[in-house]
Amino acid sequence: MAGRWIETWEPEDETFWREKGERVARRNLWYSVLSEHIGFSIWTLWSVMVLFMGPEYGIDPAGKFFLISTATLVGALVRVPYTFAVARFGGRNWTIFSAVSLLVPTLAAFWVMEPGTSYGTFVAVAALTGIGGGNFASSMTNINAFFPLRKKGWALGLNAGGGNIGVPVVQLVGLLVIGTLGASHPRIVLGVYIPLIVLAAVCAALYMDNLRPVKNDTGAALEAVRDPHTWIMAVLYIGTFGSFIGYSFAFGLVLQTQFGRTPLQAASLTFVGPLLGSLIRPVGGRLADRYGGARITLATFVAMAAATGVVIHASGTASLPVFLTGFTALFVLTGLGNGSTYKMIPGIFHTKALARGLDGEAAAVHGRRLSGAAMGLIGAVGALGGLAINLAFRQSFQASGTGTAAFWSFLAFYGVCTTITWAVYLRRPAPAPARAQLGYAEV
Repeated sequence: MAGRWIETWEPEDETFWREKGERVARRNLWYSVLSEHIGFSIWTLWSVMVLFMGPEYGIDPAGKFFLISTATLVGALVRVPYTFAVARFGGRNWTIFSAVSLLVPTLAAFWVMEPGTSYGTFVAVAALTGIGGGNFASSMTNINAFFPLRKKGWALGLNAGGGNIGVPVVQLVGLLVIGTLGASHPRIVLGVYIPLIVLAAVCAALYMDNLRPVKNDTGAALEAVRDPHTWIMAVLYIGTFGSFIGYSFAFGLVLQTQFGRTPLQAASLTFVGPLLGSLIRPVGGRLADRYGGARITLATFVAMAAATGVVIHASGTASLPVFLTGFTALFVLTGLGNGSTYKMIPGIFHTKALARGLDGEAAAVHGRRLSGAAMGLIGAVGALGGLAINLAFRQSFQASGTGTAAFWSFLAFYGVCTTITWAVYLRRPAPAPARAQLGYAEV
């Protein structure tokens, strides 16, 4: 019966997985994707709402960048408690609650979205939409528990990618409204999402399950916090997911502010990059399953640095076609990197378990225990990268009227991420006893 508490869950047991586990895990995955998808749409809602905010709203570009930065910040912070909520309340139960809670920011935005509303009110409502960012952390923690290590890259990539598609979808809804009715009807976008939120909650109630073996482990959380790999992966995730969400929020505003695009012109372009980045995220996970997450992540950061160089050139020469080409490439690469970095997390902790002398199911359990605790922290810190990107754009436009300076800072950071990935996970270690050697290249 759907929605029950499952008392025993052993995904690494191939017989269990073949006879029961895979079917149940896949069902939970699909409805998790639906809820997370809506969560991402609400989290990034203000990347669309600002396109409706013409001169009559009295808000300058810096003020609009601050609105989207507020949503990004709250979305990053709530990821930590959302991570631990799955074990406390159950994956199904928390998915229902987190879906229903999205009605609060959506209805609030519906109420206030008109000229004459105070800027402080807009900031408060933008902050409320941040709870949609928390859905990612709880969803990923939940799905991580359902799948065996050999399937995690694909499952986590599909779960996250399906959620990430919520970004271009809400932007497409905005484009449809602006293109057909003009930029004076933002409430229609919000009205579309109210029944979808209800649908996601109902589906979670009918078709998802809670896993009894998944429990909050204070010891695992503390161990994950103390483990340097948690923070190393958080830095790398800033480079991949932080870039994806930061660019998704800011792209339309950059087009309007730096290239003088109208709301309709900006909306017609902003969805393409996030859509491609979302669709390719499962590919990043699949490639990581096959070739090793560290190798795919390294190649991704090198390519992201090159694409940023193209964007810097286009920004300096005011070439919109070249700018769009470079920016779209960045979105695609962030999607690949998102998939490969999230594959690395469970692989790293499983490898460390093997190095400690554990093997078989004991190593798998230890790896799941620590990776589940680490994912929330990594996801939260990674999302803060989106805040940094939005604030960098705000400062760059305030100082010079263009985003060029911000892009130079992003290029430098991708260079740092490239170096870290190679030095920590791919460089051959010095000779050491066999048990101390960690084969991170395969994670």
